[in-house]
Amino acid sequence: MPLPTFANDEVKVIFVLGGPGVGKGTQCANLVRDYDFVHLSAGDLLRAEQAREGSEFGELISTYIREGRIVPQEITIALLRNAMQDEVKKGHTKFLIDGFPRKMDQAIKFEEDVAVSEFTLYFDCSEEIMLQRLLKRGETSGRTDDNIESIKKRFKTFVDTSMPVIDYYRKQDKVITVPCEKTMEEVYNLLKEKISDRMSI
Repeated sequence: MPLPTFANDEVKVIFVLGGPGVGKGTQCANLVRDYDFVHLSAGDLLRAEQAREGSEFGELISTYIREGRIVPQEITIALLRNAMQDEVKKGHTKFLIDGFPRKMDQAIKFEEDVAVSEFTLYFDCSEEIMLQRLLKRGETSGRTDDNIESIKKRFKTFVDTSMPVIDYYRKQDKVITVPCEKTMEEVYNLLKEKISDRMSI
């Protein structure tokens, strides 16, 4: 069996999962600022690829995103691997991979092909609060999927496909759950505490 692109001692990978609008991006930005992580958002990489002139995957990605479905894993994993290789060349080795793995086969494939994760950060929040946050964001974000219909589809997709991933890693004692209904600052203080218990950052 071929080895992953990166050995365990070369990179540290933390998966970041949570429902849409839970505040993953904000908290990842805090960790980048304070602890020199690189934040790779699977969604941002896909959107950038979709917008890149001459991309062979652009149209396909557009269709999947618009329908609230999960883009084929080969595309997402290839984009993540390329982004990680670029960062490692610059001397960066700690990665927050946000919004990924969205389902079980992605998790297994990424760990086989790219790198084994340290643990998964699970941002936990009620759908009611996530919905309020997303509708507010939709007023200014310009994102095509910040509308009530797409949001409901994304909630359902998250529960059906991402929760089994969280359960899988929880059985291996590789999940840190961060409740996200308090203020951003309170959530971040708790997050720092929980991460530093698990790894020397």
